[in-house]
Amino acid sequence: MKKRKSTMSFNGTVEQKAKLEAVLAEHAGKKDALISVMQQAQDIYGYLPIEVQSMIAAGLDVPIEEVYGVATFYAQFSLTPKGKYQISVCLGTACYVKGAQAIIDRISERLKIKPDECTADMKFSLDACRCIGACGLAPVLTVGDDVYGKLTESDVDEILDKYMLGD
Repeated sequence: MKKRKSTMSFNGTVEQKAKLEAVLAEHAGKKDALISVMQQAQDIYGYLPIEVQSMIAAGLDVPIEEVYGVATFYAQFSLTPKGKYQISVCLGTACYVKGAQAIIDRISERLKIKPDECTADMKFSLDACRCIGACGLAPVLTVGDDVYGKLTESDVDEILDKYMLGD
């Protein structure tokens, strides 16, 4: 699945920038530390927007293309912000044939976001994944560490309401 660039504007804080600069200073001149630095940067910002990738490239003296290549190659990295509640819908074969696309469509309609996007209030993000290994529960979605299986489109509103009303 192709990773998309975020359509939200980057709003990094002074504190986040200072933390990343400290990480970069610790790894200055260590080009082999790229993945570690990117992991730490993602922990700081929650994702790796182009602005953060540029800081990493400059700080480690590596081409921005290399940083972007790593960010788009490894599934652990995200180019889009993640919400407080990260929803992931499995689109593996078993889930797909049992209606996972309808689940994604309902979530998208309700939250007004598409996969790889985050709500403006940063409360929810939506991802589609290939397989989470729970084929016997197909179709499956997760919200953080919570797993929901044997879903129908009509289950989506109740699940979302739990998190919307839970705050």
